[in-house]
Amino acid sequence: MNYRIIAGSVVNYSYNHLIGNLPSRKLRMAYLKAYLAEIGAGTSVQMGCRFLNGRKVHLGSHNVINFGCLFDGRHYPIYTGANVSIGPEATILTLGHDPQSPHFNDKGGEIIIKDYVWIGYRALILPGVTLGEGAVVGAGAVVTKDVEPYTIVAGNPARFIKKRQTDLEYSLKYQPWLL
Repeated sequence: MNYRIIAGSVVNYSYNHLIGNLPSRKLRMAYLKAYLAEIGAGTSVQMGCRFLNGRKVHLGSHNVINFGCLFDGRHYPIYTGANVSIGPEATILTLGHDPQSPHFNDKGGEIIIKDYVWIGYRALILPGVTLGEGAVVGAGAVVTKDVEPYTIVAGNPARFIKKRQTDLEYSLKYQPWLL
């Protein structure tokens, strides 16, 4: 029996099914500071978010992680920069399967989300993707490849829509009372 795997499973379960659903932001954030690899100052994680191996999730400062998001850090890390906004129920996957593998082998890679990225409602970020600084991912988009800085993408698969202005200076500070 591998006690490290068992302990990790208990920590994951505790947050994902108990603590992550409590309407106390202070309690959730205290647990996340011990559970995640990194969580920056001013970052807010709303209720109902799930983490698969939080030890590989690095959240930068002033991030807004809306309700119901899933961060899959099972084998590869996830990194977010500063002032990243991730919309409700967005999914960030680092691991899947190789459809060409006769043995259904795993296939994956780290996710890098740079500063000022905005990910829309129910967007899906697939393994091995980098979202460049200031990129915007539209609601429901499926991102299968890297997104250039200050580029807006949408659709399935996500495609170029237009460029975003580059003089971004905001600092996210969204911390709702009961979420």
